[in-house]
Amino acid sequence: MRFPLLLLAPVLLAALVGFAAPAQAHLAADEVPSLAPLVKEIGPSVVNIQVKGRLEQLQPESQEPHPFFDHPFFKEFFGERMPERRRPQLRRPSALGSGVIVDAENGYLLTNNHVIEMAEEITVTLTDRRVFEAELVGADPETDVALLKIDADSLTALSFADSGELQVGDYVVAIGNPFGLGQTVTAGIVSAVGRSGLRLESYEDFIQTDAAINVGNSGGALVNLKGELVGINTAIYAGRVGGNIGIGFAIPINMAQRIMDQLLTHGEIQRGRIGVQIQDLTPEFAEALGTTHQRGALVAQVLPGTPAEEAGILAGDVIVGMNGESVIGATDLRNKVGLLRVGDAVRLSIVRDGETMTIELAVGERGEVTLSAGSQIPQLEGVALGPLTPDSPLYDELKEGVVVMSVEVDTPAWNAGLREGDVIVEVNRQEVKDSDDILAVLEGSTPPLLLNVRRGEGARFILIP
Repeated sequence: MRFPLLLLAPVLLAALVGFAAPAQAHLAADEVPSLAPLVKEIGPSVVNIQVKGRLEQLQPESQEPHPFFDHPFFKEFFGERMPERRRPQLRRPSALGSGVIVDAENGYLLTNNHVIEMAEEITVTLTDRRVFEAELVGADPETDVALLKIDADSLTALSFADSGELQVGDYVVAIGNPFGLGQTVTAGIVSAVGRSGLRLESYEDFIQTDAAINVGNSGGALVNLKGELVGINTAIYAGRVGGNIGIGFAIPINMAQRIMDQLLTHGEIQRGRIGVQIQDLTPEFAEALGTTHQRGALVAQVLPGTPAEEAGILAGDVIVGMNGESVIGATDLRNKVGLLRVGDAVRLSIVRDGETMTIELAVGERGEVTLSAGSQIPQLEGVALGPLTPDSPLYDELKEGVVVMSVEVDTPAWNAGLREGDVIVEVNRQEVKDSDDILAVLEGSTPPLLLNVRRGEGARFILIP
């Protein structure tokens, strides 16, 4: 006998036992496990958002097609359906989304930036059908968080959970306005936490859930069974079917709250940097560096004139903690730094040559920094090396190093990512100034080899087993 999915396991067990008892043929209505009381309590905190804006699109012009299309080939191909020249024209699109009331007294709502971007008019509809014009307090496109304000009374706000304590398998409920149908509730579990690398936003630390999330759910609430807000629904993975397939993503409320606090305090997000280029610490890198840590952010390069250089951070350091919190990897550290403002104090726990130390610095002004990821190559077969000459792009900055003159295609080095123009500045933590240096170091080295490579404005470590 199959029973529908119920979220409260103990209650479900009791219900099943009740069904099995011969003396009890039916359950009373108030004994049937249900999310209805929870939804009734939190539903008024989730609102519908309608946006009207301006968007430029191309409209046909009356002019003749470009003479290029007079060619007989195009006339034969297109026939009478020759392409029309087009001109820009403004239209007023409308979009639907969701939002969450987070401050009932002041009328503040959280939603997604992509819901309200390019908006000229934002209308909020409450569950009691009251309609209000919303003011945009501020937005952060890099985390896809936006803060709105409405002038209304008798609002119901959701309290915040600590999304850092969320675990895979926890039950969650998603509430939003999919497809403009009106408030809709779905339920599921947390499928994963800390999802990144999706290329949806600049800063990613998503909660993944199988609670159904569809178009229009953006900006809606993801809550736990206590009725606390754990995330802001933001995206779905639709594959080729174009709808929900059980993979949805939400911004953790801890991240959204920090963005909201900055918008309320400063009216904008002013991100800084500490001045390091980083990559994940892998078990292979950990072994090569002689550390027992299996998680952290490996410093590939310290940029000159930055807080990191002034504080004494070195390439090869492993950052394992920041301000008392563990650092899992490069993305985790980048997210943590990205939520700070210029001038904020940073306390880093660093492992260097097997020893742990603490380095303190302040977040500096942000610059254009390209994050480089490390790659692994099995050997130097098919790689030609040469001196760093004055005509090399990095000569003025480095003065010394060994240039990768060429890499044969389809060799292990090529497939691993080593490219012509890379400049090797370290081998096994030993500085190399020229071809003689690197040959001497390679001659006395046994695998694995750890290379520190400069490429353009970036840097990377490459481990050769």
